[in-house]
Amino acid sequence: MKKRVIAALCVVVCMAGLVHVSKGSSVPDKNIKHFTAFFSVEGDTLEPNNEIRQKIAQLTGADCEEIWLVGQTKENALNAYIVNGEYPDFISGEVSLYEANALIPLDEYWDKYPNIKGYLTKEQWDRFRQADGHIYWIPQFGVSHGEDVEVTHTGEAFWIQTRVLKWAGYPKIHTVDEYFDLIERYVAANPAMEDGTKNIPFTVLCDGWRYFCLENVPQFLDGYPNDGSCIVDPDTLQVVDYNTTDTAQWYFKKLNEEFHKGILDAESFTATYDDYLKKLSTGAVCGMPDQWWQFYYAIVGIYDQNGLRDLGCDYVPLPITREEGIKNKWHVTRSAELDSSTGLSITVSCQDIDGAMQFISDLMEPEIVKLRFWGEEGIDYSVDENGMFYMNEEQGERRSDQETAENHFCSYSYFPKVEGLLPDGKNAFSMEYQSAEFLKNQPQDVRECFEAYGVTNYVEMLGTNEAPGTWYPMYSYTTALSVNSQAGQIREQLDEVKHKWLPQVIMADDFDTAWENYMQEYNACDPAAYLEDLQSEVNKRVEQDISD
Repeated sequence: MKKRVIAALCVVVCMAGLVHVSKGSSVPDKNIKHFTAFFSVEGDTLEPNNEIRQKIAQLTGADCEEIWLVGQTKENALNAYIVNGEYPDFISGEVSLYEANALIPLDEYWDKYPNIKGYLTKEQWDRFRQADGHIYWIPQFGVSHGEDVEVTHTGEAFWIQTRVLKWAGYPKIHTVDEYFDLIERYVAANPAMEDGTKNIPFTVLCDGWRYFCLENVPQFLDGYPNDGSCIVDPDTLQVVDYNTTDTAQWYFKKLNEEFHKGILDAESFTATYDDYLKKLSTGAVCGMPDQWWQFYYAIVGIYDQNGLRDLGCDYVPLPITREEGIKNKWHVTRSAELDSSTGLSITVSCQDIDGAMQFISDLMEPEIVKLRFWGEEGIDYSVDENGMFYMNEEQGERRSDQETAENHFCSYSYFPKVEGLLPDGKNAFSMEYQSAEFLKNQPQDVRECFEAYGVTNYVEMLGTNEAPGTWYPMYSYTTALSVNSQAGQIREQLDEVKHKWLPQVIMADDFDTAWENYMQEYNACDPAAYLEDLQSEVNKRVEQDISD
């Protein structure tokens, strides 16, 4: 199966029928189509006259106003659209919108758009089919045609500041105990930053759906990758509940101990996501478990402005497990983590479905991908005599400037793109994934840290792993469960119990009694029925792979 998938993905789909994107063509402003999109995550709003967006519009004949989540939950935002019955042209598609009949079936239109139809293999697209047999959303991330290029670990990890590692002489940290011991020793010797700000040893993001940073760590500590909802034993294919393992109890008891020592931030359980980001933005937080994308983009500009990188406040991931001898699987190749639970959708309110499909297809054209993720040649990047893209010092400074980012660059980040290498077979689709450029543009503290550990990027700090099996990742199934299904209802109940009890367990004076009470309420939700449903899905995915 895997060989067939790779072979299919290596085929570069030519856009012979595409009239919008051709070298040297330019669409008059009066003929440019204007679309709208809502993405149910926080994001940065670009300036109206953003230069790259205008250039893409001139080449494709269309642009899009991106609307991001502000001041409300994803559920509230989507429910408001559903109740109103009016939607933007594009939206982050998911089951609730499908059940509200808010989305159009993309597979009824894609024959005219080979860049979309050929974006995934037939086997991969089949994972996106809903109950009626149609496909309603396109994954925006983790799709590579050919060689993967990975230098950034965007997933979950135990992160630690470079200043902590440097202070200790860059030790090898492999276990939870070693991680907390290092942080404890560091803050004992360095209770405050140079400006007097008190160091915060360790915090956890627990706000709303983001609390996975707290609850799902036990799966990683036992050496399993992020299936997100359960552990799947790769040898027996048996589903295991990571919430009730010995390691889960051990880990939360460890957090209980760190809380009572004053190492775990007491405000973790009441802080909002904004509170969490503000705390990280001070540079005072020594370490935390999180997914990189949840914090990096929000704090990097502030770090640059306030000189926090010069103080060693940047974060790197560590290969943490419960004990020595367990191989960590924090990082799995991005192409293996294809999330079928959500993606880019076109809504029933769109008055120009073919135009919207064309826009998606155009944005995947290599020349447009270069504009989205590299910028303009000669202005934002240069090309050497061997055809390799690079940035000179001035271009590097330009890219890190916040005002330039808002006025010039436009990545359309939540629209699909082909990751990996560009068709030239040399350059990564994005500057962030170009190995030489990546290392060169890292701050000094990170480069020193990488050199000390003998690595050149974040992925090498952890090591990489292939997908454990064709069921992976299971979160692509569980996050798409309907609230009207038994499994979906049980999942919601279990989430509510964990939200309620895990903070209590961690803060309890009597951990063992608190844990017992937590398990009683957890088991009252009938997790066995939920796990049985997950087991059926694992079996289905494995059997489907065998038949394919």
